Amino acid sequence: MGTCDVCGNTYAGSFTVTQGDVTRTFDSFECAIHLLAPRCAHCECAIIGHGVEADGQIYCCEHCARHTEGTPH
Repeated sequence: MGTCDVCGNTYAGSFTVTQGDVTRTFDSFECAIHLLAPRCAHCECAIIGHGVEADGQIYCCEHCARHTEGTPH
């Protein structure tokens, strides 16, 4: 049984995710996504899939990648 690093819930079905040298415990994918998913550089939504990289930034979609800082690419 582990305690979620995000919400503090103690749950028999908890799991760990290791990223680099850091291991964290979660009770749900929702909490893991909340803490670990990168955020779109334009709209700040959590990027759950591949995303789009442009100009060294990651975006959730082509639309956001084209509208960075109000300047279309």
